[in-house]
Amino acid sequence: MNAIQWVGAGLFTVALVHTFSTKFFERMAHRGPDHAGMWHLLAEVEVVFGFWAMVLIVAMAVLLGRQAATDYLDSRNFTEPMFVFAIMVVAGSRAVLDMARASVNIIARFIPLSGGMAFYFVALAFVPLLGSLITEPAAMTLAALMLRDRIYGSSISTKLKYATLGVLFVNVSIGGTLTSFAAPPVLMVASKWNWDSWYMLGHFGWKAALAVGVNALVTTLIFKKELSRLPRTSQSRSAKLPVWVASLHILFLVGVVVFAHHPAVFMGLFLFFMGFATAYPQFQDRLILREGLLVAFFLAGLVVLGGQQQWWLEPLLRSMDSTTVYFGATALTAVTDNAALTYLGSLVSGLGDEFKHALVAGAVTGGGLTVIANAPNPAGFAILRGHFEDEAIHPMGLLVAALPPTLMAVLAFRLL
Repeated sequence: MNAIQWVGAGLFTVALVHTFSTKFFERMAHRGPDHAGMWHLLAEVEVVFGFWAMVLIVAMAVLLGRQAATDYLDSRNFTEPMFVFAIMVVAGSRAVLDMARASVNIIARFIPLSGGMAFYFVALAFVPLLGSLITEPAAMTLAALMLRDRIYGSSISTKLKYATLGVLFVNVSIGGTLTSFAAPPVLMVASKWNWDSWYMLGHFGWKAALAVGVNALVTTLIFKKELSRLPRTSQSRSAKLPVWVASLHILFLVGVVVFAHHPAVFMGLFLFFMGFATAYPQFQDRLILREGLLVAFFLAGLVVLGGQQQWWLEPLLRSMDSTTVYFGATALTAVTDNAALTYLGSLVSGLGDEFKHALVAGAVTGGGLTVIANAPNPAGFAILRGHFEDEAIHPMGLLVAALPPTLMAVLAFRLL
């Protein structure tokens, strides 16, 4: 154990405390108008880990030299932040969102629930499970945008806002386990442990689907009084897009998803998409570039800081049995990215199937407890936070709201 590892662990702890203290920086912005811009910047949750990652790199340059700092950065894999940025912007485009909204409305017509209850249930149940095909970040983006327009854009209570956010985060985290390629924590181990999509569906997927459905239904029924007052379906306010435009958007989305592990390819496709969007602005609404960049910055900071946590996380995982590792992974996921946990587990040799199942199930179970627990969470956070008081989502509010659906996931994975 060296000085940099201690510095990395210390800065990681500071970053965690910082994420729970953003309201303090907002108050500082009002007290000190001369530097309000800086305080507002530090109050952005998406900036936190990127900021402290920069501090870590500066500390490494001072203690070990510039070459060591740049070598460490070069050793990090930033594919996930780049992918999440690209998929957020493409999935959040007008054509893709219109098609997703139309699909949800069609399904909602067959759900025997009144008013907006049917839409709400489908948005929180169907779309997170769709993440097993189009990836979790894309599902999070689509669900958050639809909920923003239909639910958060209405006059609803703060309790419903937080409850919706908690269920959304948990359902997206567990809803990507029907396949072996959509959830980041599954991707880290699937190839090494020879888990294909049939294996995932048989051991994890059906349990996750049950928990997702129950979470969505229970929340819908609890808030039925508010939701029943909302319209059952909605129509897009914009003109219908030509078929060729919608088809091209779908092709871009599919291309980015298929080549999710090849940044040179999916970023090339993304640049072509941006060129198309610029050439035909009449077929576009505002692209969520700012939100996507903030989320990518957040995840990149997590990659940099998280790389210095292996020295204490790995031996901690090694010391656990299958039961302890499930609940330990659920708790640790709240303070680390769940993909980092499963990646560290994949480095440990001689693990039994029961231990492997417990590690992955625990990692996805705790994926909704905090904004840093699962890679897609910052995307939903960035899209929805503008509808909360002071445009801030309180971390404790999210934690409390996510506990009931997390408990449902525990029951599904441990008892079934």
